[in-house]
Amino acid sequence: MNKLRTGAFHTGMILLSLLWLGPVLWVVVMSTRSFDDIAAHGVGSLPRSFTLDTYRQAWTDGGELRALINSMLVTVPSVLLSLGLAAMAAFALSRFRIPGRRTILLLMLAGNLLPPQILLIPVAKFSELTGLYDTLWALIAVQVGFGLGFYTFVLHGFMRDLPGEIQEAATIDGAGTAQIFTRVMLPLTRPALAALGALSFTWIFNDLLWAITVLRTDDNMPVTPALLALQGQFVSSWNVIAAGTVIAAVPTVAVFLRFQRHFVSGLALGAVK
Repeated sequence: MNKLRTGAFHTGMILLSLLWLGPVLWVVVMSTRSFDDIAAHGVGSLPRSFTLDTYRQAWTDGGELRALINSMLVTVPSVLLSLGLAAMAAFALSRFRIPGRRTILLLMLAGNLLPPQILLIPVAKFSELTGLYDTLWALIAVQVGFGLGFYTFVLHGFMRDLPGEIQEAATIDGAGTAQIFTRVMLPLTRPALAALGALSFTWIFNDLLWAITVLRTDDNMPVTPALLALQGQFVSSWNVIAAGTVIAAVPTVAVFLRFQRHFVSGLALGAVK
């Protein structure tokens, strides 16, 4: 009976994996087909050609290189600033008796409960008033501002459950507040930071809504809005669009694979807590 259940479980997982991998493999295969092959036999037919020129077209002619650079210029500072500020806020709210700290935490979290659609016009107008509209700094500020509350809430839960004796021992040894934060709390919350880092990188890198809200010039657009422009430029060249999609997915896949061990351990630790 146990063998039957195990076999059924493995069979189900294999089918679910194939169901998820099917569209991904289809896009990868289509990105290596020629335009004539797709036009003659359709996008769902078996490939009868192989070419990598589609990636060159997407990379240079479609502006994927510039878009990827813009995405990295936005994503990396946004992730570092968000996690750095959230870690400091979580440390203060979880380890010190600050008046109204629960109210502060709830207010920071409540900002994430608002639908972003109702804030599009106010955010765009505010970026114009501050002179940041159509700059990467505006997009960085938006990503940091709207992610800070959630990151603080998550890190607060991890830091709050750490034994207080650790901080007391560090204080007895002569460590100051900054040393306790950098040398004690941050290393102990590394799994949570890695998990949040991987998630925030994916969310910010793939963001479309805020990018088209505070940016206007094509030269400033990150990779997700650039895919829309690519679809308009190569409206019937599905192979080039597929190649651009594969290129855009590479950074997020690489980050997840790099931090996979920390990501899984961070989720497991959060489940236990």
